Amino acid sequence: MSVILATAGQDDKIRFWEAPSGICSRVIRYADSQVNCLQITTDKQYLAAGGNPHIRLYEINNSSNQNAILCLEGHTGNVTSLGFQRNGRYLYSGSEDGTVKLWDLRSPTFSRSFDSKGPVNSVALHPNQAEIISGDQNGSIKIFDLGSSKCINDIVPDSHASSTSSQGRVPIQSVDVSGDARTLIAANNHAEVFAWNPSDATMKQNGEPYRPVAKFRAHQLGAYLLHAKISPDCRHLVTTSSDKTARLFDTTTWQLTQTLSQHKKWVWDAVFSADSSYLVTASSDRSSLLWNLRTGTPVRQYTDHDYAVTCVALNDSST
Repeated sequence: MSVILATAGQDDKIRFWEAPSGICSRVIRYADSQVNCLQITTDKQYLAAGGNPHIRLYEINNSSNQNAILCLEGHTGNVTSLGFQRNGRYLYSGSEDGTVKLWDLRSPTFSRSFDSKGPVNSVALHPNQAEIISGDQNGSIKIFDLGSSKCINDIVPDSHASSTSSQGRVPIQSVDVSGDARTLIAANNHAEVFAWNPSDATMKQNGEPYRPVAKFRAHQLGAYLLHAKISPDCRHLVTTSSDKTARLFDTTTWQLTQTLSQHKKWVWDAVFSADSSYLVTASSDRSSLLWNLRTGTPVRQYTDHDYAVTCVALNDSST
């Protein structure tokens, strides 16, 4: 299978799709809860799904086995975000239970747990494979060093939006790091996006605040931002929102370049193709759309879910 595309959401099902045709090729029942997040290993062998409060790992190339081959238990709240280290042996996750966990997939229990001191909405792995970045409901971005098992930075962006957290801060909804390690972004749920250059030497001085190289509003006032992701070629940022759109920004100028507006309800998630020329979005309108970013138009629709589609995973890499 050269292209692996999976979607999931509030109907307790994971659906695999034939990306070119739009045909659903396989359905896996995810018992006990909705699915919050999906991730595919680099080698296209396994799919990880995060629910409440468990993480389950499924074989991709064995369609006869509908059961999880591994269930990771240790979180006590919704698993909101997850990913794999490059070699696929380790998985990292963030949860509303306030922790970021690292899992060795040879064991069903976590190998390390970091206290984020607030419900975690998003986690990302630095390309150096040695740092995990988290964004939480308390408006904080934390950087955890896997070598020392310590939090080495705690950033609170200067938001202009009205706060909704107990500490008077705006919750961070999404974090990501570009593949070239030159851009770290964080987006709060009021659609403010902050960007930093993690390789900037001035950011590594003790006691010095991280100064963003860019700060802008991605969606209009009153809209909620739900997800933000940097493209594999590091040239684009996509944001998804309650305003029924996904928007693309140039990561050099941070100017809006495209607004994708065919969905009829909230757009929860989005994922780029390996060459950054296509995008798949997931929406509350029970559909996912495949977009050609050269034309800004949808070229395929995936519509078999019974309720909102809240997460999507794609791996079409040739390596």
